[in-house]
Amino acid sequence: MPDLVTLSLFAAATLALLVVPGPAVLFIVTRSVAQGRAAGLVSVLGVHAGSLVHVAAAALGISALLAASATAFTVVKWVGVAYLVWLGARKLLRRGDAAEVVEIEPHSRRRMFWEGFVVNVLNPKTAIFFLAFLPQFTDPATGPVAAQILVLGVVWIVLGMASDGTYAMLASALAGRIRGSARARRRLDVGSGVVYLGLAAWLTGEKA
Repeated sequence: MPDLVTLSLFAAATLALLVVPGPAVLFIVTRSVAQGRAAGLVSVLGVHAGSLVHVAAAALGISALLAASATAFTVVKWVGVAYLVWLGARKLLRRGDAAEVVEIEPHSRRRMFWEGFVVNVLNPKTAIFFLAFLPQFTDPATGPVAAQILVLGVVWIVLGMASDGTYAMLASALAGRIRGSARARRRLDVGSGVVYLGLAAWLTGEKA
């Protein structure tokens, strides 16, 4: 199991990433705006039920890789850093579409839960992100990597539900004021890029 210092660093890094809205937050916010707070919170539950699948897959995949080759495990961790750099650069260079507006139809709560679940489970970028991010905070010398990844994954999901739930409540409260804004999206992209690049730089320094 990760020690307290590692868990604290992981929680801080996780919060830094979660506060910057991504595709899951966009899905949750649009549901909240369209159908209210309850709809947004149901979507949060669905999205993070999907996160459980990715955490389990990461735990099994990284554990199997470590069993096969310690060198391969190290390569995966460095590829993870490179992936974070790529995400950051992509966000910084992205050009928003001023005409982009998200429109969705009202759905039942059950359907919204499963939509959130499917949206997250079938997103390959989410799977890659978990495989890239979680191993950065594991250490084979301290115990089974799979168990460490499961613990980290649970921490991520708890913090993610708190963060996304906050977005859902804020979006429902401000539904009348939320409109498509190219300037706002651009600011979020820049913020995302800085967070990803900063985290990658920090993780690289940790390995030195």
